[in-house]
Amino acid sequence: MASSTTQDSGLCDLTAVELACRVRRGELSARELLEAHLARIEQLNPSLNAIVTLVPEKARAWAAEADERQARGEPLGPLHGLPIAHKDLVMTAGIRSTSGSPLLAEHVPTEDDLIVTRLRRAGAITIGKTNVPEFGAGSQTFNPVFGATRNPWDPSRTCGGSSGGAAVALATGMLPIADGSDMGGSLRNPANFCNVVGLRPSPGRVPSVPTAMAWDTLPVLGPMARTVEDTALLLSAIAGPDPRAPLSLETPGVRFGEPLERDFTGTSVAFDPDLGGLPVDRRVAAVLEAGLAGFAAIGIEVERKGIDWSGADEAFQTLRAWTFASSFASLSEAGFARLKDTIQWNVRKGRALSGDEISRAERLRTGLQVRLAELLRSHEFLLLPVNQVPPFDIEVPHPDEIEGVPMRSYIEWMKSACFVSLTGHPAISVPCGFTPEGLPVGVQIVGRHHDDFGVLQVAYAYQQATGLWKRRPPGLD
Repeated sequence: MASSTTQDSGLCDLTAVELACRVRRGELSARELLEAHLARIEQLNPSLNAIVTLVPEKARAWAAEADERQARGEPLGPLHGLPIAHKDLVMTAGIRSTSGSPLLAEHVPTEDDLIVTRLRRAGAITIGKTNVPEFGAGSQTFNPVFGATRNPWDPSRTCGGSSGGAAVALATGMLPIADGSDMGGSLRNPANFCNVVGLRPSPGRVPSVPTAMAWDTLPVLGPMARTVEDTALLLSAIAGPDPRAPLSLETPGVRFGEPLERDFTGTSVAFDPDLGGLPVDRRVAAVLEAGLAGFAAIGIEVERKGIDWSGADEAFQTLRAWTFASSFASLSEAGFARLKDTIQWNVRKGRALSGDEISRAERLRTGLQVRLAELLRSHEFLLLPVNQVPPFDIEVPHPDEIEGVPMRSYIEWMKSACFVSLTGHPAISVPCGFTPEGLPVGVQIVGRHHDDFGVLQVAYAYQQATGLWKRRPPGLD
């Protein structure tokens, strides 16, 4: 990968917090910052395919408006002047929003989703859309509309997904911040594969409006960035209640703009290296073991202890299938036939479910949540693998086996993320280390019920102790 051009003058490698401060102090204009990122995109995106729809002229107009507001002395939002691209599952008015599907290849919405509205209100400048698997299904970012997104650490490998385009754009400095979503790991897995940060917030922390399933807690929206403090900055702009979202939490977004510093000396944390027996690639396991030293360095006491995860796989597979069946309920048979095979499989599985199977899944899920809550009474956080493999061959839709154990579906290799989604607890992926091949591995930190801020705090402390976020992909370091 070529080194960054002189056009961006290193701006694209600064943190979002630093960039926002420079713009606010008048040392840098929104237009200058935008042009730097457009130059980085022009240089790197053709080979990586992270940003799939680019709207430079719209972005230039918005950046000019941002500079004019600042010149008039108007109040500025926390993201003022920062470029952002939205995940292509998010609807953006006047900007093509395909969900990576041929069914929506030319779809241009007339209204923004709430998360886009909030980001614009906070001062972010929309620059385009980031790539996803078709309808976000699976954790390998490829689709028939735009093709595959490559991992900048090794372009022959996948970047994960479904927020894969976002993770790659962040890792390479094409963006300082990015939004994403997560049902079974879609914020955490690509962050883990690209050495960036992805937070799965508590359900309701970032309201999803509009949605056809307002009471579903499996899918959530959330922030991604290169650092934990940048992630918190983005969360401060998108979190907060909305009367149209019945699960939305009352804590205002400004809470997440508060300082993250905290003394963790003597804090007890549990570490479950394989969730009670899941196969984990030995390279991932080795990185996690070595990464425990970073927690010890900030005074944390780590105990090897987990919970009984029995029933989690059945519950997740059932509730995911039910969600898929509901999501595609109005699709015609002709449209259904054009979906990729894994989506068709998940929808058929959901359509075949009985009421007894769904109620059993909810009971299993409740038992899991109770057991996790009990563990977190004595241990403030739980450390887990993000997923069970390092970045794999981009030509492979999903791993077929892990350490000789066959994988029976396209999501079975990421149970360590899926199981956490069931509980509704906040979880973050933060850089933990690298395999012998130089591939990133993250650690998953799970927090107590609704303690998103605490998760950010411990992740920040770990990040400061390790400095792993500073390591950049080949050619950008």
